Amino acid sequence: MSKPTLKNPFNPNREVEFSIPGQASYEPGLYEETLKTGYELTQRPQKSAGVASTQRQHLKKRMTIWERMQVLADHGSKPNVLFQNWGPNLDGASLVTAIVKVNGRDVAMYGHDFTVRAGSMDATNGKKLANLFQLAGKRGIPVVGMNDSAGAYVPAGVGGLDGYAEAFTALRKISGRVPSLMCMFGFNAGGGSYLPRQGSFVIQPNDTFFGLTGPGVVKSVLGEDVTPDELGGPKVHSQSGVTDFVVQDEASALYLVRELLGYLPDNNESLAPYRPTSDPVDRKTWDIDILLKKAFNSPTGFNTPFDIGIIIQQICDHGDYFEIQPDRARNTICALGRIGGNVVGFVANNSAVSSGQIDIAAALKNARFIRFCNLYNIPMVFMEDTTGFLPGREQEEGGIVQAGRAMLDAIVDLRTPRFLVIIRNAFGGAYASYNNYPTGADLVIALPTTRLAVMGPAGVEFVYKKEVRAIRGSVKERIERESRRLQKTGISEKQAIAQATASMTQWAKQEEALLAQRYERELMNPNEALSLGSISSIVMPSDLRQSLAENLAFHLGHYKAEPLNDIQREFH
Repeated sequence: MSKPTLKNPFNPNREVEFSIPGQASYEPGLYEETLKTGYELTQRPQKSAGVASTQRQHLKKRMTIWERMQVLADHGSKPNVLFQNWGPNLDGASLVTAIVKVNGRDVAMYGHDFTVRAGSMDATNGKKLANLFQLAGKRGIPVVGMNDSAGAYVPAGVGGLDGYAEAFTALRKISGRVPSLMCMFGFNAGGGSYLPRQGSFVIQPNDTFFGLTGPGVVKSVLGEDVTPDELGGPKVHSQSGVTDFVVQDEASALYLVRELLGYLPDNNESLAPYRPTSDPVDRKTWDIDILLKKAFNSPTGFNTPFDIGIIIQQICDHGDYFEIQPDRARNTICALGRIGGNVVGFVANNSAVSSGQIDIAAALKNARFIRFCNLYNIPMVFMEDTTGFLPGREQEEGGIVQAGRAMLDAIVDLRTPRFLVIIRNAFGGAYASYNNYPTGADLVIALPTTRLAVMGPAGVEFVYKKEVRAIRGSVKERIERESRRLQKTGISEKQAIAQATASMTQWAKQEEALLAQRYERELMNPNEALSLGSISSIVMPSDLRQSLAENLAFHLGHYKAEPLNDIQREFH
């Protein structure tokens, strides 16, 4: 089997001629030699790796940085490469920084060139990255990173660490000024993991790794045998929230970057791109009606779980929305979508998973997304359908109070137009901390299926305490009375007691069920909230898109996109 080659037999190398159109040809002289030397310098970063290194990259199913740039950038556009010959060998020093066009917008892009020094970092690279980040912050354009680095360049000594420190600092200083999307390609370790996680979102293809240490270090220090995938693969990072998106391969990651950028503004002084839509804002959302009808008319009634994503889909223009961290904490959904052409962020309890209860992972997932929308002027729609925060020892030991507080703080600090739609369950602390009027909501609406109360069905025990005690307290006497009656019919005492016990137990259950129905009828509904102004109005499911679209257009029309100028809070 012959070795793969990049040589094209139909495209032989021809020496570039430096002639001027309209001028007579002369023998090349000193000037032409100088041009040739300059041209070779411009080509060196792309050619310094050589054919063999490029082939190795391809055999690992990885593109070169130059190929990745072609996939990311608009077709036919030419990247503006910055500091292309930075480095002692004038080869780009294993890092490329450039301004590229993505969907017609300027984007600041950097990428490690793994074919040169394994994409490692030294002091010159750190300065080069810092310059790019500062430029992006100054001009207000998004950042895209293509990370493919073995870490600090060991022969550079402390210079490699200084380089990372300089890059860390510069990226942190533009956090909240411009959004940044980071792709994790290949095998990244050490600072190569810290740097991209400073970004807004991290995208990781399958068969890649990143982590503070590699499997070899874990083996030598802890004696544990662990594979790269088990230590820092997509399955690990997508569950912890370190990775926001898992994709099939590098091309999928770059196309996802292009798609996600369509929902994001250039910077914190602008709104996300408006996209005209042919989907009428007054379109009836009958499918929401159908979903709720099938769910609540089923044998399990109002306790039936359903996928909240179906409702989000119905509300968005042409049903299109972009979910954030789709593999983590499925009991909550965070997504970007459009209503009437305007980008909006969704945070929605998903009863299809764990009854939509808010646990640690869900609270932290929500908090981070809410803070992002707050920084970049993205209005938000909250959809509530949860029985509350997940109780239990494991959650308390893991810090559910801290995680829940992080979510509550993010909601209280939210300054963009924000709405709450109560779909079904809104109980206790979950309602109190979930974007209601007291925490700053601009609009709170509810479907007729709303069940808003201090407590869920368990509240029967408190509201109708006397009635419940009377029912349970009379069971013993009723069993004895019924047992005596049955014995008079001629059956044995043992049989009479058994039948009486079963009968009276069933009677008690029926009586308590009637109390539960009364509780739902009198208290587990939107009536009291409407009377107190906690809810603005009841909206029919088929009118939900129109109601949200009209209110969103009004509030955005009076909202000024600007940087967040509030006091910096102690926690984040």
